[in-house]
Amino acid sequence: MTTDTTFDTAVSLRRSPAFSDADLADLSRAFEGGGPHEVVGWACEAFGPRLVLSASFADTLLIHIAREIDPDIEIVFIDTGFHFAETLATVRRALEHYSLNLSVVHPNLEPADVWGSGVESCCGARRVAPLERFLAARADAWLSGLRRDDSSDRLSAPILGRDRRGVVKINPLASWTRPQLDRFARDNDILVNPLTSAGYSSIGCWPCTEPSTGDDLRSGRWSGSTKTECGLHQ
Repeated sequence: MTTDTTFDTAVSLRRSPAFSDADLADLSRAFEGGGPHEVVGWACEAFGPRLVLSASFADTLLIHIAREIDPDIEIVFIDTGFHFAETLATVRRALEHYSLNLSVVHPNLEPADVWGSGVESCCGARRVAPLERFLAARADAWLSGLRRDDSSDRLSAPILGRDRRGVVKINPLASWTRPQLDRFARDNDILVNPLTSAGYSSIGCWPCTEPSTGDDLRSGRWSGSTKTECGLHQ
């Protein structure tokens, strides 16, 4: 495991083939009929060591799939400083269970707690900025566990696209439903954050996360506000 690295190794400097937006759109449509293993396999072949997987550790399903294809794939975890104890325990369990190639990144913060400045500032400083620094140095593409049935805001999420930073963003699980995930998790002994059994179907930082309500799996995030995304997927 590495933490707060400078992200300047020789491997990280190797560049992978470029894909136009049209290329990504065509590939995304082609992958609609496939499964996540096919998508991850293509990504590993296309981007090699310049592919990383961003994990929130609500579960290890995408990690499990990715490591079946590339056991050395780099996993990045954003330690915001506000994670639930259960989330950090899941990281430790996964690190031991899978022998992960894990990089932990931290926010660069002023002494004042940015949470007091509002959730937008807090998410920007604690989540978005650390990932942006990491991707800029180490990745041409990143794997995300985003799914369309997470919320109405994600219904049109593509399997392949480009994030606002210009980095190729790959959502291998985009078309999977919750029952599909639950079945795969049972069949493959996937590690699951214990908060999920307490009603947290989406797990973020403890000051802004409550158990989910109704059919919206992300209804417990920033409850009582109009905010629906931290900024990583926008």
